[in-house]
Amino acid sequence: MAIDTPLALDQPIQKRRRSRRDGHPLALAGRVAIAVVVSAIVIFPLYWMLVVAFSPRGELFTQELRYWPSTFTLENFETVFNRFPVADWFVNSVVIGLFVTAFTVVVNMLAGYAFARLKFPGNTAIFLLVLSTMMIPVQVIMVAQFKLVSGLGIAGTYWSVILPSAAAAFGIFLARQFIISIPNELIEAARIDGAGHVRIFLQIVLPLCKPLLAVLTLLTLMGTWNDFAWPLIALKDPDLFTLPIGLLYLKGQTTPDYNAIMALALISVIPIVILFLVFQRYFVQGFARSGIR
Repeated sequence: MAIDTPLALDQPIQKRRRSRRDGHPLALAGRVAIAVVVSAIVIFPLYWMLVVAFSPRGELFTQELRYWPSTFTLENFETVFNRFPVADWFVNSVVIGLFVTAFTVVVNMLAGYAFARLKFPGNTAIFLLVLSTMMIPVQVIMVAQFKLVSGLGIAGTYWSVILPSAAAAFGIFLARQFIISIPNELIEAARIDGAGHVRIFLQIVLPLCKPLLAVLTLLTLMGTWNDFAWPLIALKDPDLFTLPIGLLYLKGQTTPDYNAIMALALISVIPIVILFLVFQRYFVQGFARSGIR
């Protein structure tokens, strides 16, 4: 017969006190107030971008501070599309983003499964070596990377941006941690039924990795969509430029048109915001089950 110690008896009392304190109207109001303030700080730059993009030219430099356009206008978007090949830049960003995302997700999932479920000599050492590459700044390897794509004869093409990004150490780490959380009983049952690694990966692991796939897809697509330095180095033809490089063109003018810059920035941001809102639930689940806090 178990005997309750004073410490064990105090624990339910402490939990009840904590629950009462957390459920107190003042505590709830405080948490809501903090959430509102933090949300406002995060959302305000996007809101200001929206206001400037739809405001008439010159209104930004008036002495009166306006938090809403005096007149909604599409003049800034017309200027951007008429003066620059924005449609081509958008298509380039989409093509590069989709190819990089597809290659990266496939490589990361296969590597994550190998590190999580396959037993081979040097498994842990190789995994730690892969993780150590995260400490190397991207700028350090750009010269070697450019020499590599030049030697392959793909410099100045889509592939010079796609192939060097076909794997990510953080994605491999995330995939490994997620696949480790899958119950071993499912894997062993499939092996008893005669399934090999390919069948286990395709029919057991992948269906359970929907949150992980959403996380890898969003992170890779966001990183590729916003990437600036490497596409600027690898791509030489202006017709192949992406949206971030297009923003540089607008900023580099003698008299920058900030309304047009905000219009192009809004065009660049909206697709990523929509994707995140659509897949937010899977995004949070993927991080939670991968052990990332």
